[in-house]
Parts: sequence; structure tokens; C-alpha cells
Amino acid sequence: MRMRLSLRLFISYAAVAVVGGIVAYLTISLLAPRLFEDRLGMMMNSDGTGMSMGSMDATSVRSAFLSALTTSLIIGVLASVVAAGFVAAAVTGRLLRPLNAVRAATKLIAAGKYGGTVPVPSEPELAALATDVNTLARALAETESRRTRLLGEVAHEMRTPLTVLDGYVEGLIDGVFTAGPDTFGSLSEELRRLHRLSDDLSSLSRAQEQRLDLNPVTADLAVLARRAAARLSPQFDDAAVTLNLDADTALPVHVDPDRMTQVLTNLLGNALHATPAGGTVTITARGAGGRGEVVVSDTGVGLDEEDRERVFERFYRVPSQARRSAGSGIGLTIAREIARAHGGDVTASSAGPERGASFTVVLPLRIGGRES
Repeated sequence: MRMRLSLRLFISYAAVAVVGGIVAYLTISLLAPRLFEDRLGMMMNSDGTGMSMGSMDATSVRSAFLSALTTSLIIGVLASVVAAGFVAAAVTGRLLRPLNAVRAATKLIAAGKYGGTVPVPSEPELAALATDVNTLARALAETESRRTRLLGEVAHEMRTPLTVLDGYVEGLIDGVFTAGPDTFGSLSEELRRLHRLSDDLSSLSRAQEQRLDLNPVTADLAVLARRAAARLSPQFDDAAVTLNLDADTALPVHVDPDRMTQVLTNLLGNALHATPAGGTVTITARGAGGRGEVVVSDTGVGLDEEDRERVFERFYRVPSQARRSAGSGIGLTIAREIARAHGGDVTASSAGPERGASFTVVLPLRIGGRES
């Protein structure tokens, strides 16, 4: 049974007081009678006449008693202080041991070493503190791991366009390529890829740090879905992918229209890149349980069960995807962060590989001038 720290401290203080009291009582009870007898004996023999007890006056007896009592009290108090000090030191050491372990762990965390753990003591309060420090260490370790991985991923994403640009420049210098529209068009495409990666990383950073510039107004989620579909319709036609739209139900929401259009555009672009020619992408807008939903479904490569959450990780690409996406690899990550900044979310579902996937944007509906 775990004892609460407050009760343990009370018992510790009480134990110190009790030990001090017992030591003082035993010391005084043992010393006082003997000291009193010694004082009387000294008074009776002080003049060498062998004064008897009966011949002594009350003042002499009282003086002997007070002297013996004072001496006993002084010795008893000193003994009780020493005993209480030993008990207090033992109790304090036992209580400070887990706190010292927490201090040592926090120093390691501050130094960037997250592998150590704090032993969990028996006291609930100290156990909760140790558990929180262990949780903090694990979270910081995961954050550091993600940061390191992000640096590698960004370097990898930048390497391809930079290599292409370097090749074109060397080709132009050596005369392999001619300085014509096709060459400059290819250079411009790679530069746009780098620019898009930079913009997406900046948006992702602001979203994850909750520094997005949002200008929320009351808007119709279905209208935003139709606009996003109309904007990307030419790309679907070029890829020979059919785009179906079922977004006739009004869905009033309180959002930043530009940011929410960015979310829907990212989902549509992701569906387009995942769907081969001849496939279909369907946008459905509907209300359910006081929440507005836009579902983007495709007949593309689909998702394994373990990929349904991983697709929202930075730079993660589905292994079964037939062709490399032209995007930066963080579009879905940005879409989810923006939706969450609006009090909603983006989720993924799929029946399995080669059976398509669905991405759902969920936002609270605004009914009667307030969010439901």
C-alpha cells in the first residue's frame, strides 16, 4: 500500500517528536532521583557534622530538588535533540533520495541525454513526479529523433532538384544543352519544386507551433469543396482521372477560407497522384452529428493498415505508389495541422492496397451564429 507524502511527512515529524520526548523522559526519570540524592548527601555532609534529614529545612531540600531537576532537564534535552537529529536525518535522507534522482535526471535531460529513467518511489506524489519526468524524457527523445530525421529528410528532398539543376548548369557550360525554352523550362520546374518545398516547410513549422495566421469567417464548407474541385479540374482532365462532385448540402463553418481551401487542395492533389489514368476521385460534402465532413475518395493505390497514420508523417510516401508525387511530401501533414488549428481533424481510411483510399476533413458546424 502506497502512503501519501503528506501523511508520511506528518508521521515523520510525529516520530521525531515522540523519539525526542521518550529520550527526554527516560533521561530525566533515570537521572533526577540519583542527582537529587547526591545533592542531599552533599548538603548533609558539607559541614562535616553529619546533618540528618530531619534537621534540614525546606529551603535546602527545595534547592537540592531544583538543582537535580535542572541538571536532568539539560542532559535530557541534549539527549533528545541528538536522538531526534539522527531520526530526522534518516527520514530526510529517505524522502530526498527520490528527489535527488529526479534532479539528476533533469540535469541529464538538460544536457541532451534522454535515455535515463527515474526509479518510481512508493509515495504517490513522488511517484507521479518521477513518472512525469520519465514521460518528459521520452517525449524530448522522440522530438530530438524527429528533428534529426527531419534534417535528413529535408536534405534528401532538396538533393534531387539541386542535382538536376547542377546537371543542367554544367550541361549549359559544357555546351551539352542549348540555352533554349525547353532547358530553361526544366530549370524553372526544379526551382519551383525547391520554392514549394520551402513554402511548405514554413507553413508546417507555423502550423505545428500554432503560429498560423488565421482569419476565420463564416463560410460554406461545401462551397469551398466545389471551388477546390473547379481549380484542379484541368489537372484531372490532363491525367485522365474522373472527378465526381457531391457537395450540394450547405455546411456553415467558422474557418479561414484560404487555409481550408489549401487543405482541400492538398487532399485532392494527393488523390490525383495516387490514382492511375482511368480512375475516379469523388468529393462528398455532408453533415453528421453537428459536424461538417468533406470526404475525398479515390480508386488509387490504397493504403495498408500501418500506412493510414503514417501518411500524415513528414515526407512519408506510400511504398506501393506507382509514381513519385510531384509534391513536397508534407501536404497531408500540413492539411491535418491546419484542420486541427480550426478545431477539426483529417483522417484516412482504406480497404487495402489497390482498393483506393478516403481522406475525411471534419470540422464543427456553425449553427445559429455559434459552433455546435
